[in-house]
Amino acid sequence: MKRLDRLSLGGLACLLVLVLFALGSLAGAGGDPDAIVGPRLQPPGPGWWLGTDNLGRSMVPRVMEGVGTTLLLSSIAVLVTAAVSATFGIIAGYRGGYLNELVMRLVEVLYSFPAIVLAVLVAAVVGPGQVAALASIVLVTIPLMTRLVRAAAVAVSQRDYVTSAVISGARLPRVLGRHVLPNVAGTIAVQGTYALSVGIAVEGGLSFLGFGVQPPQASLGVLIQQGGTYMIAAPWLVLGPGVVLVAAILAINVVGDGLRDRLEPRETRSLT
Repeated sequence: MKRLDRLSLGGLACLLVLVLFALGSLAGAGGDPDAIVGPRLQPPGPGWWLGTDNLGRSMVPRVMEGVGTTLLLSSIAVLVTAAVSATFGIIAGYRGGYLNELVMRLVEVLYSFPAIVLAVLVAAVVGPGQVAALASIVLVTIPLMTRLVRAAAVAVSQRDYVTSAVISGARLPRVLGRHVLPNVAGTIAVQGTYALSVGIAVEGGLSFLGFGVQPPQASLGVLIQQGGTYMIAAPWLVLGPGVVLVAAILAINVVGDGLRDRLEPRETRSLT
């Protein structure tokens, strides 16, 4: 296996900084996000490094809170996605037959919807809020991860050690848990990083449209939506959370590429 390259390490460092920001918000390191610290719509300066919003609140603690909310919601959703996709993908890939067809048809139905349309439909059913954001991220990210885990499980199930375990009388749970799951864990980890970046984008888009996290709680999507009203007079209200949102997605994708190269190498080998 390869080591992570410099670009991947840079993405990992950026991601760790964002996590520290989120933890700092929980510890109150950035200050009270609801405290009025100065005049309204002030540009970035020594007293408020990212400016103030329309109520005179510093944007620094609000962006820190938004990072924490977005990362937490997306991470929880991706953990649920990984559990569901691993379960159904491994079973479908190993067992095949009608069960495989049923799982794949359901996945294709979900995959046929554009991500933001599916997210809005979910929010319309369950109502705006964090539950809508979580459910939307799960339903948007499950199809691709399930398909890839199923493909990996099909390949692993044809290996000699799996056949030997079946011949020796190992029961299905033991075969799946001990022989199949460990050998598709790399696929799950890599797709989990990509799902996390998609989850952050979905949460941002859904909250921007007013169907996700609801004020007064802050998320990156909420902050961008609120700042859009003052885009001309106070562009920093959008630039701050917008740059953080883009940085988070890019960092996670770069880390995902590094994990893919490390866990699922595709090296060209000489025939001589």
